[in-house]
Amino acid sequence: MKLFLRLVLAVGMGVGVACVCAQYPDRPIKLIVPFAPAGTVDGIARLFASEFSKNVGQAVVVENKAGSGGVLGIVAASTAPADGYTLLLGNIATASSPALYPKMGVNLKLLDPITLIGRSAYVLVVRNDFPAKNLNELIAFLKANPGKYNYSSAGAGSAIHLAAELFKSKAAVDMLHVPYKGAGPAMNALFSADVEMMFGSVSELKPHIIAKKMRPMAVTSLSRSSALPEVPSFAESGIKDYDVPGWYGVYVPVRAPVDVLKRLRDAADATLKSPGLQQLLKRYDMEPVLGGPREAGELLDTEARRWSEVINKANITAE
Repeated sequence: MKLFLRLVLAVGMGVGVACVCAQYPDRPIKLIVPFAPAGTVDGIARLFASEFSKNVGQAVVVENKAGSGGVLGIVAASTAPADGYTLLLGNIATASSPALYPKMGVNLKLLDPITLIGRSAYVLVVRNDFPAKNLNELIAFLKANPGKYNYSSAGAGSAIHLAAELFKSKAAVDMLHVPYKGAGPAMNALFSADVEMMFGSVSELKPHIIAKKMRPMAVTSLSRSSALPEVPSFAESGIKDYDVPGWYGVYVPVRAPVDVLKRLRDAADATLKSPGLQQLLKRYDMEPVLGGPREAGELLDTEARRWSEVINKANITAE
């Protein structure tokens, strides 16, 4: 009997020791990107994951889960076990998804913020042969010819579509939306003169702007972009309260243990401050944002409210 009790005690102590030693994270962490590989969102995620893994002490594996404008990946991340081993790379699509896909079960309250990574700008461009030389001239042309001019986008509900709809509302202009399946086809439509204008990310359109293949009107950030310093902002051009950032943040399912959240947030803070990440973000013409969990949470809430209003007012339905 005494031998049996000693064995039980030894086993119990062994289990206890094993529990103490198994500290988070003891296996790879998954970072869900709700879009296909090779795009800007995927590139940002992989840059962050590479640096973040060094600070969190475990491999961070990017998993692309595309579909329904990012909803499949967003839902998969938000409903994953709250153990800190599943993260989400969030952006405008995350904030706009509840309004765009009301029947898909997106609930942003199921996500806890970890950090913001960075932000960039979009830019409105027109064809080289378009008569408008600046944003004010463009607005005048649109008001004089309501519904006559077209703009392309990466699809209904895409970030550049929402940027255009907000512009239409703020400037009180009317232009026709022509959706395409991706930013690449939308840009080709501009080159082939199927449309007169489009919004696009600075990193994607910058080479064509420099090559004089399209004419920039304004950037969507409140101030000028360091990537296109010669291009004025919408606010500078007289469009008040117009700010559409291309932002990226990291989120985790709610109710993760406090010590796990602290480990993730501390590692994220160290990652954002690292010269390595700041240099890598320059590849995408992004400005690093030293925004912790509070800023990441507030931005997601603010963006969700704003895009819900834009989507409902413009009666946008996702494809």
